[in-house]
Parts: sequence; C-alpha cells; structure tokens
Amino acid sequence: MKLVKKEATEKNTVKLTISIDKEVFNEGINKAYKKLVKNINIPGFRKGKAPRAIIEKYYGEAVFYEDAVNEVCPDAYEAAVKEAGIEPVDRPEIDIESIGKGEDLVITAVVTVKPEVKLGEYKGVSVEKTVYATTDEDVEREIESTREKNSRMITVEDRAVKAGDFTTIDFEGFVDGVAFEGGKGEDYPLEIGSGQFIPGFEEELIGAEIGKETDVNVTFPEEYHAEELKGKPAVFKVTVKEIKVKELPELDDEFAKDNGFDTLDEYKASIKEKLDKSNEERTTVEFQNAVIEAVADNCEIDIPDCMVEQQIETIARDFDYRLQAQGLNLERYMQLTGMTMDAFKEQFKEQAASQVKCNLVLEAIAAAEKIEATDEDVDKEIEKMATMYNMEADKVKSFLGDAEMESMKKDLCSRKAVELIADAAKAKKPAAKKATTKKETADKEEKAPAKKTTAAKKTTTAKKTTTKKETEEKAPAKKTTAAKKTTTTKKTTTKKAANKEE
Repeated sequence: MKLVKKEATEKNTVKLTISIDKEVFNEGINKAYKKLVKNINIPGFRKGKAPRAIIEKYYGEAVFYEDAVNEVCPDAYEAAVKEAGIEPVDRPEIDIESIGKGEDLVITAVVTVKPEVKLGEYKGVSVEKTVYATTDEDVEREIESTREKNSRMITVEDRAVKAGDFTTIDFEGFVDGVAFEGGKGEDYPLEIGSGQFIPGFEEELIGAEIGKETDVNVTFPEEYHAEELKGKPAVFKVTVKEIKVKELPELDDEFAKDNGFDTLDEYKASIKEKLDKSNEERTTVEFQNAVIEAVADNCEIDIPDCMVEQQIETIARDFDYRLQAQGLNLERYMQLTGMTMDAFKEQFKEQAASQVKCNLVLEAIAAAEKIEATDEDVDKEIEKMATMYNMEADKVKSFLGDAEMESMKKDLCSRKAVELIADAAKAKKPAAKKATTKKETADKEEKAPAKKTTAAKKTTTAKKTTTKKETEEKAPAKKTTAAKKTTTTKKTTTKKAANKEE
C-alpha cells in the first residue's frame, strides 16, 4: 500500500489517494475466487470446480473485482489513515480510480475527520457553584420513605370512612337521572384524598359507612375531557365495601435494628452520611459541568454533522435501555406518545451537539496540557469495572481489545482535564432568586393550563380494569467525558467493478 496523495477537499473532509500493489490485489482476487467458485457453473466443469482463469475468460476479467476490492481495501485504508495522521469520525466514501490489466489498484477515500479545536481561556473561568447540604428534613424524608416501604395494610370494620383511608368501592354515576358511559365500576380501589376522581368525589365519601349506599353529588369540571359531561352536575351511587388504613412501623430502636443498626440515632447518622456523600457528589458534578460548558463557550469548533448524528444515536440507545428497565422500549414509547423517530431525535440535537463539543474541547485540553493515562490509571479503571461486573480484573482486561483500551485511555485523559479546569476555576455564589409573592404564585397558577381531571374509570368486570399510563420521560443530559472512536467497518462499499453471474 502506498499513500499517493492527501488533500483537504472541504472543511473537516480529507481525500486520500491510495495505491494498492498489484500482487496484493491479485491475492484479493484469489480470495474472492475461493469464496465464490462453489456457486459458479461453467459448462464442462462440475459446479464449484472451474479454474479461476476459465471463469474470468467466460464471464470477463472483472468478475471478481468487486469482492476483491472489498477484501483488500479495509487494511489499505487503515494503513493510509495512519500514514496520513488523520482521525476519521465517519465511514469513508471509496471510489476506484484505476483497476485491472495487471496494474496497481488505485482508489480514493473521502472521509470526515475530527475538527480542529481553537482553545480559548480554559483556566480560571468563573462559574456559579451551588453547594448542596443535608437538612434534618432530608433525613426525615428518607426515613419516612423506608417506613412507607415497610408499611402494612390493616382492615378497619368499626368506623366510617376518614381522609387517608384506602377503600374498595362500587359506584355508578348518573346525570339527569341517566347512567352515563364510563361512570360505573366495581371493586374499585380508591385512596381518599389521592385526587384520583373528580373534585369533591372523595371528600363526599368521608363519613360513609361500610355496606351502605351513599349519594355523592359532584359537578364535572368545565375542562373535563368528555364533552357531554363538561360542567354537568352528577350523582354517584357509591357503596363502600372495605376500609383499610396504612400502618407504619414505629420509629424506634427496633425499626433501626430491622434496617441493620443497633439504635435509631445510628440509623439516622448513617442516612445523613449517605445523603452528605450524595450532595457532595452532586455539588462537584454540577460545578464541573458548568466549568466544562463555560470553557467550551470560549472555544471555536466547526462540528461535522455526522458527529452530532452519532451522538444522537448514542442518546437514543441509552434512552431505550432506561425504558427497557421500566418494561418498555423505544418503539412502544413512540406509540404511547405519538412521537416520530425524527421528532424524537430532533429534540436531542442541541444536547448532542453540546456533548460533542465538550468532548472535543476536553480532548484538546488534554493534548495541550500533555495529559496522559498511566498504567496505574488504567489498572484502577479495570479494577472498578471488575467490581461492577463481579469479575476478576484479568478477565475484564482479556475482553478489552486495542480499540477499547485506547478509548479508555482517552476517557481517563478527559477526566483529568475536567479536574484540571475545575480546580483552576473560580467559584461564585449563585445569584439570589427573587422571592415569589403570593399574588405572583396565584397569577402563575391562573395562567397555567387547566389540569385534566380523571373521571371514575370504567370497569367491565367485577375487577378493576387498569389503563396503561402514558410514559413521558425526557433523557438527561448525559455527561460524556470522551468522544467515542468511530471504526471503519471491514466491508468497504465500492462502485461495482463488474457484473457477476452465479
């Protein structure tokens, strides 16, 4: 292989002219012949047994050219890229300049390369820093969450319904004395005060007794989704069949022991320590992200569209993985939200572009500061991975190829670059937020769109019929610390060199 010429055709695009020795190309033709001969029929020869020369004479010299080019081009291209000292970020477009007749194979490869980064100020930038501290309320909230998880439901039979009760009811709704569609349910579980039904319904049930039919008088909201029920007064005939209350475990030393501690004070101290660590990490990460964004704003980069598109694909995959953890997938999410894939990707375009820019800036800083990932750094990272996957470190290392190791080192260098610019940054307190008056809050609520009120859900059997709740989840900006390396696929697309018959 010989790199004949390297030329910049346009911004971030390079054209390589590559000459592949005729002997190398001939070996590629031999490999193509051995792969294809078993499917070729030539008169006078058993299927798959015709010599190469006979096949070329019968179908033409170019019969194996396309497969031969695909055989030899990937290695030649990778060698040319290395010789040219470029870093491609997309697959190349391969064209054939000269082929056959005992001459060297000459190809051109047009490829998008990683853009140049013109660094601005990256040491000593000034950004806001919010310090998150753990409050007593945070600790209590965590404890209450644990109590909720360990609660049990107790059936109550000797009193009427109270606020906060968990009831099971039968109901049927009437407007002007006529039952309406969707207004009937049996064995329906309803928490009093949950706001699950239209306003007034749950409050009217307070005081209702088990087994006795109660009239619940309500008025449907003007913004109700069913046109025929908007603003209409209605009567629901409701029978409370069961009352349950949630019983939380006592907050004492026994509760602490159930959670692995000797005393309640020790348990609270442990929770505070955990929250302190979480808040410290949040403070650090948010500050680092702010510094990275400020530094990136000071830089000049012309980012190729393909890099943004690749990052959008990465975001989509990550989003799909998170949905799968919830029992959904991206396709189902699209169906539930009525969103198209193009619209989904468009909403992440700005985020993806920002991530790509930050990655490139961090790489440029690492290069400018001559930051390197040491063997010790790599070993520590592999140890973390081994712990995460519950494997031996040597086993993890054996799974990592050259490309993965190189990507890991780049990532480690970028992390060091983040630490460098964050340590040098000047932290300032966030600007004081204007206090919101009661009037401003009321005005904001008045201007807010009316909240859709859920009607009593329709049930067609004695059991509750549940509806799937449409999931609306927006993906967080994911901080990426190193741009992923784009590798060239082994099969290279070429212009068809010859018509091949099998």
